[in-house]
Amino acid sequence: MLPLLAYQVVSQYYRLQGNPITLGLLASNTLIHLRPNFLHHIIPSIDEVWFNAHLIFKHKDLKRFLLSPFYHVGDPHLVYNMISLLWKGTQLETSMGSIEFASMVGALLIMSQGITLLLIKSLLIFFNYGRPYYYEYSVGFSGVLFAMKVVLGSETDSYTYVHGLRVPSSHAAWLELILIQMVSPGVSFLGHLGGILAGLLFLRLKGTNSGSDPLTLLIRSVGRILSRSYGFFCRLNPFRQRRIFGGGTVGSRPVTSIGTWRCQACTFDNSGLLSACEMCGTDRQDGVLHSNQLSSQLDLTWEEMRRRRLERFG
Repeated sequence: MLPLLAYQVVSQYYRLQGNPITLGLLASNTLIHLRPNFLHHIIPSIDEVWFNAHLIFKHKDLKRFLLSPFYHVGDPHLVYNMISLLWKGTQLETSMGSIEFASMVGALLIMSQGITLLLIKSLLIFFNYGRPYYYEYSVGFSGVLFAMKVVLGSETDSYTYVHGLRVPSSHAAWLELILIQMVSPGVSFLGHLGGILAGLLFLRLKGTNSGSDPLTLLIRSVGRILSRSYGFFCRLNPFRQRRIFGGGTVGSRPVTSIGTWRCQACTFDNSGLLSACEMCGTDRQDGVLHSNQLSSQLDLTWEEMRRRRLERFG
């Protein structure tokens, strides 16, 4: 099987020269599978990186989450996936460019693995037959390849052949999912399904945000959700420290609250409980000011106002 893969790579050599990301993915998957002596102590063994939902949730094992797609259980598994990567990767990287293609592969890998975990966890919680999937072991680049097939099929309205059957390119991934499961029932059905859903999610994010990089958008969305959640829980905390100053505003708008008064020197709106301006320290003047008092208050220099603020707040 390995000479067959070598032949395919050599036949596509001139196309791969302009597609370094595809070439790098082919090389990394092959080197990890062959495990040469000089990398034997660096590359983890397959027993350490099997994708297993139970172990990932129990030990928070990101190594299994991120590295399992780059491992394969045998030469046929590796060669089939790498030939598929060679065909899909050269087309997508040529049309998208290497930088965008690399970003897409990273996004598809994270999304396909994450969606697969969510599917397995959902089956375990809501259905009785989810336990076998929860303890299932799987590896391989197939999930990312299914996602790439969805993206590639969205770029054309033509037809393609899936194991001899002529179907629309946009439906090819779904047919291949069913046929592979019929021919090889032992493969990871949820892993392949997670890849298809990741491809659809990628296209939705890219279309919604006018072609922006979905990986960047995904990271920003997660950060936005975390920051909002943190702010929400901080507001619920009854022991958080309250502000002891800074309750006013600066500006020329009229006072809208009966409980506030405006400093005649710096126009700062202060709380009605204060007898001196919180900003500059000027005494509160209720009622009409005499002209000489108003003049002395308004003639404060910036340095004098700064000195009063420093004196007030220490």
